[in-house]
Amino acid sequence: MSNVNLAIIYYSSTGTNYQLAEWAAEGGREAGAQVKVLKVPELAPQAAIDSNPAWKAHVEKTRNVPGATNEDLEWADAIIFSVPTRFGNIPSQMKQFLDTKGGMWAQGKLANKVVSAMSSTSNLHGGHEATILSLYTSMYHWGAIVAAPGYTDAVAFAAGGNPYGTSVTVGEDGKMKEDARGGVIHQAKRTVTVAKWVKAGLGQQ
Repeated sequence: MSNVNLAIIYYSSTGTNYQLAEWAAEGGREAGAQVKVLKVPELAPQAAIDSNPAWKAHVEKTRNVPGATNEDLEWADAIIFSVPTRFGNIPSQMKQFLDTKGGMWAQGKLANKVVSAMSSTSNLHGGHEATILSLYTSMYHWGAIVAAPGYTDAVAFAAGGNPYGTSVTVGEDGKMKEDARGGVIHQAKRTVTVAKWVKAGLGQQ
């Protein structure tokens, strides 16, 4: 019962959260999980995307990344979400994805998933923690089990020191100001480890 299916579900406009998702996939695989990196549907009009060269380039770069489905959620033992902040909350693309899961929730298909989350902003106090915590609120309604990284490894401090989930600040040059890769990998490994415990416990019932 130790094999864990890990879904990493992200929304990214210019690539930061896609990079976080890729690092999480690296950590998940190192921990022995089967990993899927999945994106949520883009809701913005094409004209808005075309008006931002970085956004347009990222959409084209990730055109072949699969979209997350209900089947992926059911398959997953663990889920790591990665999103930018929108006024201290999750972006509408991720919110719409979560809001359509009422049927799965009603059937109990989302209970006992082990979940964790990551985020990004353009300035240091731009909503890192609020965004992650707002996403976790939905997870509590699912009956999911939140596996926050806390300060379980010193690598968290180089990655920004957010105990709720790795979060980064992105400068005007589009680059992360924190050295986040190690923190993301640790968070993914921890999420998989907790999912192994949960899956093994459920198997003994």
